[in-house]
Amino acid sequence: MVLYGCSEPGTEDPVWNCGEMQMASNSHKTYMHSTPCKSGSNIMYAWARDAPTLKLPNGVGFKVGGDSKINYLVLQVHYHRTFDEDETDNSGIYLHYTEQQLDKQAGVYLLATNGKIPPNSIEHMETSCPLYETGKVIHPFAYRVHTHELGKVVAGYRVKNSNGVQTWDLLGKRDPMTPQMFYPIEKNITVKFGDILAARCTMESRRNTVTRIGATSDDEMCNFYVMYWVEGTEPLEQQICVSEGSPRYYWYSDPYLTNIPDEEASTL
Repeated sequence: MVLYGCSEPGTEDPVWNCGEMQMASNSHKTYMHSTPCKSGSNIMYAWARDAPTLKLPNGVGFKVGGDSKINYLVLQVHYHRTFDEDETDNSGIYLHYTEQQLDKQAGVYLLATNGKIPPNSIEHMETSCPLYETGKVIHPFAYRVHTHELGKVVAGYRVKNSNGVQTWDLLGKRDPMTPQMFYPIEKNITVKFGDILAARCTMESRRNTVTRIGATSDDEMCNFYVMYWVEGTEPLEQQICVSEGSPRYYWYSDPYLTNIPDEEASTL
């Protein structure tokens, strides 16, 4: 499940087809096809694989309604299979809200890749994303990883240049087959102008065909979500960064990256 904040929803219908899973349905119902948001799309939360509840830190919240850019909340649910005629669905999210102004605004930044995974191989899907928004300092406090069946390890880093030396600070690393919740970031790390966020998904394919990045269960995904807060400013304007992925982009081919923690990023 993915919760979006939208300026305008994809449609005014109460339920619609997001068109991503591309699975044939024998249901007699035909839903309108549209994206989650028509304009102003913000990823606010994501959940999968029996993950427990997320609780935000004290004083941190997502600003919605009023003079914010979020006028609608849209819940997108990806199903592993279609339901039988006599089955019902109780999927959903409980929201806790306040009408009091909070000191810190929350945001979510998504690092992702395109690309493809060769058959019978171990492949690294990698991305790096510099922060170039003047005056913005983000405080990451939680992370979430997401792949489909081929993911083995997903790791995310804050990369910082200091006196000509590049350091990689681990934000989080997990097996994506464990509950896909937002896990706390243990270190007190800030990301400032000029710093880089980087992520790697280590994939292992035993398939005899190429696997491409895509939305269906036969495809793959490489996603690393960073949940953060800011104080005194709005959250980042840029909310998603996508690399070309394998075989067009790797960390080692990026001239702006050095001291790459190659072994650490692929082992638990």
